[in-house]
Amino acid sequence: MNKYETVIGLEVHAQLSTVTKMFCGCRAVFGAAPNTATCPVCQGMPGSLPFINRRAVEFGIMTALAIGCAINAHNRFARKHYYYPDMPKNYQISQYEEPLAEHGRLVVDAGPGPREIGIQRVHLEEDVGKLLHEGALETAQSSSVDYNRAGVPLMEIVSKPDLRSPDEAAAYLRALRAIVVYLRVCDGNMEEGSLRCDANISLRPRGQTEYGTKVEIKNMNSFRNVRDALEHEIKRQTRALDTNERIVQETRLWDPDRMVTVSMRSKEFAHDYRYFPEPDLPPLDVQAHWIQAVRATLPELPPAKRQRFAKVYLLNAHDADVVTQSQGVANYFEEAAKESSNPKAIVNWVVNEVLRIVPLDDEKAIKLFPIKATDLTGLVTLIEDGTISGRIAKDVFEKMYQSGEDARTIVSREGLTQVADEGTLGSVVDQVLAEHAKVAQDYKAGKKAALGFLVGQVMKLTAGKASPGVVNSLLVEKLSKL
Repeated sequence: MNKYETVIGLEVHAQLSTVTKMFCGCRAVFGAAPNTATCPVCQGMPGSLPFINRRAVEFGIMTALAIGCAINAHNRFARKHYYYPDMPKNYQISQYEEPLAEHGRLVVDAGPGPREIGIQRVHLEEDVGKLLHEGALETAQSSSVDYNRAGVPLMEIVSKPDLRSPDEAAAYLRALRAIVVYLRVCDGNMEEGSLRCDANISLRPRGQTEYGTKVEIKNMNSFRNVRDALEHEIKRQTRALDTNERIVQETRLWDPDRMVTVSMRSKEFAHDYRYFPEPDLPPLDVQAHWIQAVRATLPELPPAKRQRFAKVYLLNAHDADVVTQSQGVANYFEEAAKESSNPKAIVNWVVNEVLRIVPLDDEKAIKLFPIKATDLTGLVTLIEDGTISGRIAKDVFEKMYQSGEDARTIVSREGLTQVADEGTLGSVVDQVLAEHAKVAQDYKAGKKAALGFLVGQVMKLTAGKASPGVVNSLLVEKLSKL
């Protein structure tokens, strides 16, 4: 056992899927030509006045309710002062002392069993712009600024320091991403920066209640990056503690190419930001009837869907967890399972074959997947009724993926129907037994694995078209007579 306990807290930033920005009427778009979605408000021009995006507030309330937070009836925006070239106002409109919601929880399971992780707060703010460097950051001769992203609604979800391992942190982030995607408040695209994560990590001797020196890690845009960065930082801080090296409270960047964290700057404290109430925005009064109206719109969330899938479709915990991590994949599975007599076979194909091609964290990919859910049902039906074998089904699946055709069309056109005629297969079985007499004798001597080899040889000679059940029965019958 490691003599140090790891303490982790995550700050997750989710860009909200609103039509317009947080405090102005500019469209919140990704991929537009640089600096074409801006106005005097989001560029911080003198005399311009912000106004609150009501839909962004509703999205924040939805998320807070989904993770069990208490909504603060009275909350206020504040100015957070710091200078970066990509922030046009030199301050960010955010929330500090009076956030939208507090004191939530999220259950995660990273192996040993489910654990409840506390949510400290959910607050709303505006995103900053984006620096575009000419070449690598270290060697760039110049940098440009795109302010399109400046002012895009951003929701920050801050966990309590309850996470105890990189795997647990990745599981927490995965669970939180699933919730915001199910709610449709964020598309969850980490590669495009719609969902971003900063991690605070410290180590302390086991049994000690006082926290160690906290280090913040930025620049993590995937579950793997979060896990890898935290694992590296644990090793770095462990070496420092073992050699009595002083750990500095700082912000570090994760370099996924070199697999190291790199010092970026000393970590700021709250007073460094000189927070004060935003003078151009009134306090936000979130009334009870508004909260109830938003609550009524909440969809079935991943935990409830997992339980229902386990009950209705008899899925095991692992399969139910995998297919409900993505709303698109969950819908795809259910559409296929509803029309099938064998939901377990459906989930096996989804988990092992569909998700081999479709990334779980890309909601668009499953919508563009060329094999329709009903066509997957059709493929499984052909296996169930003995029309094709499982081996042929794998080939048919690939052809369905390439062509977009349904399974029955492909099987009929290419003559892939399974051979179950005992007379036809009997001669092939006789040939295999003659060519592999020693293996047949091994089976007679008690080596049961030899039967699998013989079945495989028959399948090979019939190009996978033979019915495995019929072949198995014929072999057992003929071997008993040797």
